[in-house]
Amino acid sequence: MPRSGLRGLAACAALLAAGCEILSPAPERTALPTTQRPDPSLEIIAEHLEMMSRLTQATPSLQAEIVQGARDAAELTPTTSNRLRYALAMATPGHGQSNAAIARQLFTELLAAPEALLPAERALAWVCLRDVEQRLILQAENQRLQGDAARLERERSAATNRRLQAEIDENAQLKKALAEAQAKLDEIARIERSIVERNPTKDNRSP
Repeated sequence: MPRSGLRGLAACAALLAAGCEILSPAPERTALPTTQRPDPSLEIIAEHLEMMSRLTQATPSLQAEIVQGARDAAELTPTTSNRLRYALAMATPGHGQSNAAIARQLFTELLAAPEALLPAERALAWVCLRDVEQRLILQAENQRLQGDAARLERERSAATNRRLQAEIDENAQLKKALAEAQAKLDEIARIERSIVERNPTKDNRSP
């Protein structure tokens, strides 16, 4: 199981234990010992956690099947439990159907009517909502950093291209100046030859 999935499940389990004690009314104390009934929502939560665990370990095809089943149940029979199960499927990292943004929306809708949730369900939804919100913040920051890195790389590439073009232009100007200087030297040499040909030296003249 990916570390992020393990951390999420561990956090859910830890808070559920504390949440149930906080949210559930304390039993009245009596002189005679009574048998405390287990919270019926814990069995439902255990099923949800087992589904999340399967999602992180299943094959891609089985992952898609689990998510599709949760989606169908939430749409066809939109009970609080089914809607929570679908939200948890969307929130569970490590599978191709995971979507933190959709999970945040689903958890927010569920927690908008907290009285419809059992105490353990409310605690689980709250923990997972905080988790997906933090993941979305990290994803946004990661995208920002990647965008900044890409922008800096484009700027460096543009600066390098400008320097290269400047060097190319400078070399072209130097070649042009060299060619012009060589043409002037050739013209001077031609003129000198022409003068020499029109005015031979005394050694070459007849007596």
